[in-house]
Amino acid sequence: MTDEVRPGPATGPGAVSAWVRLTDTGVRLTVACDGEVVLDGIPLGFSLDGVEFGLNPEPAGAVERTVRDRFRARSGKAVGEHHYEHHETVRTFREAGVEWQVILRTGPDGVAVRYALPALDGTALLTGDRTAVTLPAGARNWVLDYQTWYETPRFGVATAELPSGAYGFPFLTRLDATRHVLVTESGIDGRFSGAHAEVGEPGAAGERTLRFAPADEAVEVTRGLVTPWRVFLVGTLSRLVSSLFVDELAPAAALELEEATWVRPGRAAWSWWSDFYSGAQLEKQKHFVDVAASLGWEHLLIDCGWEETWVPEIVAYASRRGVQVHLWTIWRDLNSPEDLRRLALWRSWGVAGIKVDFMESEAKDRYRWYDTILAETARLGLMVNFHGSVIPRGWGRAFPQVIGYEAIRGAEYYVFFENQALTAAHNVIQPFTRNVVGGMDATPVAFGAANRTTSDGHELGLSVAFECGITHFADHVDAYTARPLAARFLAELAPWWEETALLAGDPDGHAVIARRSGDRWFVGGIATGGARALHVPFEEIGVGADAQVWVVGDAAPATGEVPATGLAETTTTAGDGIDVEVACDGGFVAIVAPAGTPLFRAVPRPVQSPPAAHPAVAEVGPDGTATITTEAGTRLRLPPGWTAHRDGEGGGTSGRDGEGGRTAHRDGEDGRTAHRDGEEGWVVRPDRSLAPGRLGVVTVERDGDGGVPVVAHVRVVRPLTPGDHALSDLPMIAFVNDDGPVERDQSNGAGNPGDGRPMRVAGEGFARGLGTAPYSEARFHLGGHADAFTGAVGVDDESTGVARVGVLGDGRELFTAVVEAGKPVTAFTVDVRGVQTLCLRSETATPDDTGVHVDWVDTTLRVASISR
Repeated sequence: MTDEVRPGPATGPGAVSAWVRLTDTGVRLTVACDGEVVLDGIPLGFSLDGVEFGLNPEPAGAVERTVRDRFRARSGKAVGEHHYEHHETVRTFREAGVEWQVILRTGPDGVAVRYALPALDGTALLTGDRTAVTLPAGARNWVLDYQTWYETPRFGVATAELPSGAYGFPFLTRLDATRHVLVTESGIDGRFSGAHAEVGEPGAAGERTLRFAPADEAVEVTRGLVTPWRVFLVGTLSRLVSSLFVDELAPAAALELEEATWVRPGRAAWSWWSDFYSGAQLEKQKHFVDVAASLGWEHLLIDCGWEETWVPEIVAYASRRGVQVHLWTIWRDLNSPEDLRRLALWRSWGVAGIKVDFMESEAKDRYRWYDTILAETARLGLMVNFHGSVIPRGWGRAFPQVIGYEAIRGAEYYVFFENQALTAAHNVIQPFTRNVVGGMDATPVAFGAANRTTSDGHELGLSVAFECGITHFADHVDAYTARPLAARFLAELAPWWEETALLAGDPDGHAVIARRSGDRWFVGGIATGGARALHVPFEEIGVGADAQVWVVGDAAPATGEVPATGLAETTTTAGDGIDVEVACDGGFVAIVAPAGTPLFRAVPRPVQSPPAAHPAVAEVGPDGTATITTEAGTRLRLPPGWTAHRDGEGGGTSGRDGEGGRTAHRDGEDGRTAHRDGEEGWVVRPDRSLAPGRLGVVTVERDGDGGVPVVAHVRVVRPLTPGDHALSDLPMIAFVNDDGPVERDQSNGAGNPGDGRPMRVAGEGFARGLGTAPYSEARFHLGGHADAFTGAVGVDDESTGVARVGVLGDGRELFTAVVEAGKPVTAFTVDVRGVQTLCLRSETATPDDTGVHVDWVDTTLRVASISR
């Protein structure tokens, strides 16, 4: 028995076609390329409630149509408007009393299939997938051992030598001299679980079967689609590398996201890799901003260790250079409706995006979590970078704020696994596999990596060979400025790409990738193996023979040094291609520009003035509001639940979970408070949950360089009420600390918030207080409401040395002492009547006292009256 619906022949070089047949052995899929069958007899179907479908169905109809659509990519290998056309066939079958469908899509680059239950009543359990591909015995494959966060090394292996077991997508197989198949998924959401490849034992001729293995043994499904797309990209490596088929298959973005101009691809400075605890150091983050701005970069990522006291300050500082700030977080801290309010709070400070980490699951429940995060970050206007994550499956189209995924063994493995350094072979495979399906945050260009075998040219080449919506460079910014050629190239490197092309290479040898931005092409070459010359043809990108080419590569490729260090530059013309000498495990970068145009165009980001906003700290009055004054024409971002209106206008504008309202203002009319020319007043009403002594941050912003907001902040405080208040319960308005943040109710830790130990001085334990590491200052707003400040201070037993300490009120010393390790705490009582700002200060007594920790214990503010 056969039953076949076969579309008309596809046309054009490399054209792909596919059709579904009903055979004696069940429903089967055939795929052809250039009119020649390359994949045949792919079984189709699934198991539902333990019953297998696809073995002996009855045909119940077929519908064919042409799908024409468009989408705008905000990041990725080809930013801009993208039009595509697919052929779709829907085959309907009846089997075991159930109606089910095979949906087949064919595009220029490949084929995809998914399943649907159009008439299911209620729910059922999907318990298996029959879709499977035969890997020819003589084929070569490039794979990685499966892990739910996709961070095992990729490697090449012949089918005959491929061990049976689980492998991650995308899975690449070379079918013949030019044609390949890349197997992956697309169009996934919280209705499904992700799948991985399961490779079986060899057949009689040495072939292997690759099947789709869902992460969940059983997935509850309802009427409609019951699986994501099973995707087979087919063709030359060049075709695969530039393909957007995975995104084409994904759902369209919501209307409000089609013009998501706030999504800003680019380059980011990132301090964690080179300085593990630097995320807790404001001054170090400012230095990274300064260098990033001098290179013209767009972003700063602050990884683990950041503290909310100073995040608004770094956001404001960076905004004056056109640099946007992103914050790291763990997925489980965003795993409830209450937790999700943190996103709105961070956005209200002016934070532009998040890096969320450690999801490490393909289960349906985790995809439901992804659905929530995707929807909320889209609503708030937050870019998002998924780490410890699944591979891309089309979210870049449906949710353009997704500017990167990890799902790769990247440069962080130099930090945690020095004896498992990344190999050049692993790197070379990525442009042909993982990077085909979407941006990968591999954090490239790690010149300072311990036990590195790749050359300096290879490391620099990764900046182009690897693509991510925002490229986070691994090394310290000073490592780049110390290498002038690297700094010059990374300053020129375009923030986004409009076209991507493979110029030369294969997954076992080298990859030379070209990416276009405007009229310039940027080329990155990475190689594995011995020193040699790489030929770089330019026919694929159509540049003229007289085009200018600036090459930066290995300075001494033939020395045999591993890793080869040093960079050298050459300027030439494109001609009929160029040859570049690379070192062992070497590489290079190049810029190609039309003759007569500037090769070098980078300029530092200008310093912009912040919007005027005062006072720095505004108090909430008896009517429940605070008044602030800002530069005219600015707008506010408010914490969740807060409202604001311009002085003299009725009503209020809600912050709408961090998005500041915009209203008109006419100054000085009808009893409104008069302001100086160019200023306007705002009446801010905090949410009722703001407790006495607590504060919230109001962000004042105006459009700056390139439309990126320049911001300033005002802290709004609800005054202390009569009674005793533990200082460690109150927010700081600023702090300086030598090692990590000032800790609450624990000693100073190793550099991250909350990593201290119980406070103990001279053998006595204390439950309440502040842990500091000199030099340290911790500032608190009193607003003149407190009467007395009491407590004690000493050196924590976990450290040695001597420190000088002091309590200051509005800059005036109210108490000083010298404290020494092993000695009991020194108690104090200080009159703070009328004091606006309280500061606790500690500093080392001598240069030999480095590492001393000072504990301020049992610190209490007493408020007798609020009449002042």
